[in-house]
Formats: sequence, structure tokens, C-alpha cells
Amino acid sequence: MTDRLSQVAGHITNSYGRGLLAGEVAIITGAAQGIGRSAALLFAKEGAKVVVTDLDEKKAQIVVDEIKKAGGDALAVGGDVGADDFPQKVIEATIKKYGKINHIINNAGFTYDRMLHTTPDEAFDIIMKVHVRAPFRLVRAAAPHMRIKGNTENRSIVNISSVAGLHGNVGQVNYASAKAAVIGMTKTICKEWGAFNVRANTIAFGYIQTRLTAAKEEGASIEIDGKKVALGIPKAVGGGASATSGIPLGRPASPDEAAAGILFLASPLASYVSGHTLEVTGGSGI
Repeated sequence: MTDRLSQVAGHITNSYGRGLLAGEVAIITGAAQGIGRSAALLFAKEGAKVVVTDLDEKKAQIVVDEIKKAGGDALAVGGDVGADDFPQKVIEATIKKYGKINHIINNAGFTYDRMLHTTPDEAFDIIMKVHVRAPFRLVRAAAPHMRIKGNTENRSIVNISSVAGLHGNVGQVNYASAKAAVIGMTKTICKEWGAFNVRANTIAFGYIQTRLTAAKEEGASIEIDGKKVALGIPKAVGGGASATSGIPLGRPASPDEAAAGILFLASPLASYVSGHTLEVTGGSGI
């Protein structure tokens, strides 16, 4: 036990000199904008080699260029996280360039809001595919490179959930169901992979200022299977407004603040944290 504590303490002490994630390799999905972009930049600043994946490879490359300009190391991999070939594509590219995987941050996702009684099958299925099936398949594909007995490096899985997954949300039966499932999946990874020194945690985000929480009238959208899906929340129900009355801190969070929560769970500062759901909500929902 003493040796283990000394090893962790030494890792943390050394990391502060070189970055909390110095020499580690992190795959971050949906990393071309919003929380994913902030996480990619922050991880790189803390010494990680970052695999920036996104549906829009050109935007992913812009983030990579930004990281490299600042002296970091990164790789862009474009593709739809829900595609059958995506996991193997990302894992192979990562191993070919960096030779290992320390962290997988399953961040990619979007909303497809409808009231329950008007939600078509395809709107439910695509959200489950992107938010649950895709993270499961990526983690499964990484298994040969992470389930390694005796590996004492800092390694983790961080899956992104939401307060909708904890409490449900009007107009988001698909999203709330998916984000609740993510928590169960993460706890299972924790129990199955703990013996290989791989931690697994979830973050449940509250009101973070991204295109998913902006006013729907602003026109942000994403194209899925050739169909344009509008993003955001209608102004009539608080989209784009200061809907902060239920937040003790009285404000929404920035993507950088959200990314800081991800960094904590991936870093050696959380070396004994696994199976946990970290609520980054400004105190809402308590």
C-alpha cells in the first residue's frame, strides 16, 4: 500500500512540473468545438498527446493546428462516431502514431428534442446510437490496448452524461434515456476494468454555454444521415436566455469550465476515483 501511495504521489508531483497528463495519450470525440475543443486544448496544455476526432475533419484539423502552434502534439481523425468502422479507424490511427492509449473521452453528441408523444422512432434511435452505442463500441475496440495486467500508468474512461440523465427533462425523452444509460455503462466498465488499473467515470453537465443550449432560433444544426437536425432550445422555454434561477452560482458554465471537470477525472488527482458521476452544474439539481 505504501509503495502504491508513493507511486501516485510521485506521479502527481512530477506531473505538475511537466503537466498533469505529461506523456499520456487521449482520444476525445466531438472535439472540434464546444466542450470537446476546450478539453482537447486543455489536455494538450497539460502535456497529453491528443487525438481530436469529429464529424467535421476540417474543424478537427483546425484544433490540431492550434495545439501544435502552442507546442503540443495532436492528430485529427474525422468520422461519424456512429459509423460501424469508426472505432477501429480511431484506435488504429492512435496506436500507429502514439503506440498506446491512456484516456478515452466520449464527448460527441447532440440533441434531437421532441415531446415524448411526438418523438418518432428514428429520433430516439439515433440519439441512443450516438450517445450509448458509439461510446460502448469505442471502449470495446480499445480493450486490447487498455486491459493490460500490470500497467501502472494513469488510464481512464470518461463518459459524458447530463443532468437530463439524472433527473429527466421535458422534451428530451431520447436524450435523457441515453444519458442515464451512459451512467450504467460507466459503472460496469469500472467494475470490469478496475483490475487492469483503468478508471471509469461519468460527468453530468448542467447548463454549459454551447450550441446545444443556445436559442434554437439562432439556427445551429447538424446533419445526420442526410437529415438536418436543429440544435438548441426554443426561446419560449429558456433557450439563449439567462435561465439561471435554479443555479445556486447564478450563471451558466463556459466550455472551459466543463473541460476542467473532465481533466480532473482523467488526471492522477483522481487516481482513486472510479465509478463516480461528477455533477458539474453550478449546484443545480440538488
